[in-house]
Order: sequence, then C-alpha cells, then structure tokens
Amino acid sequence: MVKKSKGLGKGLGAIFQTENVTIEESDLSKVVNIKLGEIKRNPYQPRTIFNEEKINELAESIEKNGLLQPIIVKRTVSGYFIVAGERRFRAFEKLGKSDIPAIVKDFTDDEMMIFSVLENLQREDLSPLEEAISYKQLMDSMKLKQEELAQQLGKSRPYVTNSLRLLKLPLEIKDKLADNLISAGHARTLLGLKTKQEMLAVCDKVIKENMSVRALENFVNKLNAPKVKKVVTKDIFIEEQENILKKQLGTTVKIKQNRSQKGKIEIEFKNNDEFERIVSLFKG
Repeated sequence: MVKKSKGLGKGLGAIFQTENVTIEESDLSKVVNIKLGEIKRNPYQPRTIFNEEKINELAESIEKNGLLQPIIVKRTVSGYFIVAGERRFRAFEKLGKSDIPAIVKDFTDDEMMIFSVLENLQREDLSPLEEAISYKQLMDSMKLKQEELAQQLGKSRPYVTNSLRLLKLPLEIKDKLADNLISAGHARTLLGLKTKQEMLAVCDKVIKENMSVRALENFVNKLNAPKVKKVVTKDIFIEEQENILKKQLGTTVKIKQNRSQKGKIEIEFKNNDEFERIVSLFKG
C-alpha cells in the first residue's frame, strides 16, 4: 500500500491537493517497470547527502523482501525524473538491477518540486541545511512568507526563521555543518559575528577546541562587546610640569612616563621657524 503523507501540517495538504499530485491507491494498478538508464535524478531534490550505510541496508532489505513501495516519476521527452524514491532508486543501482517498479504521474515542474520537498521534510534524517533549503524552495515556489509557511507546516515562526538563517552562512562553514563538524546551533551562533573572516576563524576554533554552543555564545558575545578605552590618569606632578613647560616654550608639551619611571618629553612645533625658536630657548 502506498502510504499517505503525514506531518505536513493542516494547511499544506489543502494547498497541495491537485488531481495530478495526489497519490491514490488506484495508482498501484498503474505500476510499470522502467529501465534505470531511462531515469534521471530530481533536479529539485533538496537532499544533498545520502547515507551509504542506510542505502546498503535498504538494498539488502529489497533483495530479501522485494520493493514494498514503487518510486514515483515524471515522464519527460528525454525519459523520466524521480519525484519520490531516490533512495530506493540508488538501492536498485547497488543491486545491479536493470529496471524498477514505478508510478508515472503528470506533474508540472512546480508540483514536482513541491512534492519532492514535502516528501523529504517528512524524513527524520534530513540535515539542518537540507531542511533550510526545503523551506526556501517551498516559500519561493508557493509564494509564501515565513509566517505563512510556519503555519502550514505546524512549526513556530522562530523555528523556520532560524532554519533559514543557515543559508546565509559562508560556503566553507556550510560544508563543515554538512560534514557534522559543527552543529546547527554552532552555525547560527557564528552568524552573530560581523565578518566572514571572523566566522571562519572562530569556526576553526570551535572544531579544534570541541567548544559547546553555550561556550561559543559567550565567546561571540565577548568579541562583539564594545571596546572600552582605558582612561589613563596622569600623575599630578607630571601634569604640573607639562603646564610649566608649555608656558615657558609657548607650545604643547607632553611628558610620558612608564612604571619603571622611564619616559620622554614631546615638544610640538608647527614649522621650522617655531623649531628654531624653541631650540634657541634651550641654548639660553
């Protein structure tokens, strides 16, 4: 039996109910065997990573029990596009099968994209980036705002917003997120930094030090905190001597002294004439 979609939210089902898209049990009578060489992968597939171990397990199950659910494809002038069932298709490839049972549906490009995205959103192993890409595809195709999409999916608005924020990450950090070197929480926190260079440097630090999300949040807050300039209180005696020299030389004088009592006197002059005047005062 072809299982009906679940977990799509009470609104998406209504939005997506068209005669062409709905998969009925009567479609099972239309299952045909299609050669694998005639089938192309879905260009709208949001999933970019397929767990090879899981594909191998699925292939073993299919070899032992047969294919329990046919894939769904769209017919094109050059063959077929997978709409749902790419994991099953890959498992058949691993088994060296020549053809695969399929249901052929007359999808429009938009219907094909939406159906693929919705199918993937129901899977628990969808990565954070793949989930974000799915949301963006749905919003663009169905002309939905974030709040509307959240309502249709039965998610909170902040959840959808935080997911979509991951798409703003630099490519290098997206790769690290995809490779599970950092978590989605780490990735969103890195977005709080001001420059790409800072994000990349801190991301490397997170991985190297195995930093928790909470520790990263504290670190980012410190980096973003306004720099407080230290107010240096000048010694009263030094300040008095500066004023005396200023009156005597008729120009600005600064006396700088460190803790070891070493220091220097800076005398300002605006041109050669003033320089010669000041030098003459020292000659007496």
